[in-house]
Amino acid sequence: MSPDPAFLVVMAPDLADAVAGWRTGLAAVRRMSPKTVEAYGRDVEQFCRFLTGHLGEPPGVPAVVGLAPSDFRAFLADRRRDGAGAATLGRGMAGVRSLIRHLEREGLGSSAAAAAVRTPKLARRLPRPLPVADALAVVAPERQLASDAWVAARDAAVLALLYGSGLRISEALGLTRADRAAIDAGAIRVTGKGGRTRVVPVLPKVAAAVADYVAACPWTPAEDGPLFVGEKGGPLAARVVQRAMERLRGALGLPASATPHALRHSFATHLLGAGGDLRTIQELLGHASLGTTQMYTAVDADRLMKAWAEAHPRA
Repeated sequence: MSPDPAFLVVMAPDLADAVAGWRTGLAAVRRMSPKTVEAYGRDVEQFCRFLTGHLGEPPGVPAVVGLAPSDFRAFLADRRRDGAGAATLGRGMAGVRSLIRHLEREGLGSSAAAAAVRTPKLARRLPRPLPVADALAVVAPERQLASDAWVAARDAAVLALLYGSGLRISEALGLTRADRAAIDAGAIRVTGKGGRTRVVPVLPKVAAAVADYVAACPWTPAEDGPLFVGEKGGPLAARVVQRAMERLRGALGLPASATPHALRHSFATHLLGAGGDLRTIQELLGHASLGTTQMYTAVDADRLMKAWAEAHPRA
């Protein structure tokens, strides 16, 4: 990957070359999504713009590895004055630290200063799943609001996969016609974040919803083409599914937190509430870390405490 010309404005050529190599590694080695690579690149560019003013010239590799903790704190303070929140500051420093680790691996210098700087703590945001009855209403074919019957069947099938199999919307829309046989067989292999693949179950009702959609769909893509298509036969966009969910949300009187991704949260929370173990749920969701899955225990604990408060005579 050649250096982006825009980088040359805010950093010396040696650092621009290093940044280009770092971004290539994020995509090819760490297999980050293009959007994540782009976001990290923007954060590093902002950091170098700050350093240009802070140091009086565009920074090169020696300047970056020679920074002190106070320089990183000054960067965070500058971003805070611009209105950046804790999440933005945390991601910004994550990108900068990632770049510095790359410089160290390439033998261009070492620095422990960035690791010594603490970023603001994020307030813990728990998933907001739908109650079982609401989740079932959202995925019911008869509840879909599209005027064309085949579009309504499509929306029902996509939403059923999100809730019934715990898929991310990108994973559902990444299925191809060739996956039909696996869906009918009751299990599909999907590729999620970081290129990790996993096998997830497909309930008979979900498989039936997909079959109904395929039978009604006027388009017949190739076997390697998308399973779910838009009204003109092209790949279905995530935003179309999100808009369908927004219409359902209004019709059913659901809160703004009722999004397509909330169906994935509902899948995990309802499994846990029914006695599913965390390790199995972690595998089904495709989480790299069990710690990510453990957030659902807090959600289920809130549900249990609420039930106790409503039902116990001494509550």
